[in-house]
Amino acid sequence: MALRHYLHRPPAVSAAEAVRLVAQGALVVDVRRESEWRRAHIPDAVHLPLEVLPARCVELPDDRLLITFCTGGLRSAGAANLLVEQGFDAVNMSRGLIDWRAAGGSLTSG
Repeated sequence: MALRHYLHRPPAVSAAEAVRLVAQGALVVDVRRESEWRRAHIPDAVHLPLEVLPARCVELPDDRLLITFCTGGLRSAGAANLLVEQGFDAVNMSRGLIDWRAAGGSLTSG
């Protein structure tokens, strides 16, 4: 993914806002590595590691808000910018997994 995706600040939502948006139908796109995904992930999230996202983003629905997600928010910021450039309605969940848990978001493992 190009450096420019990390230099621009994408639209962002807090974890509490993300929990609310998911309840309203938004889709979480988890861009973490496979090992991170296996440890814990958001139920019903789509797993597209950052390194495959540019080639596979066409698999994502274009009629739902996409919320990009990672452990701390940096990788997902680049992912949100990439998705916006590709015409998706996408935002980054700032601070990722850390704040998701604190906001009461559920997690699953495996």
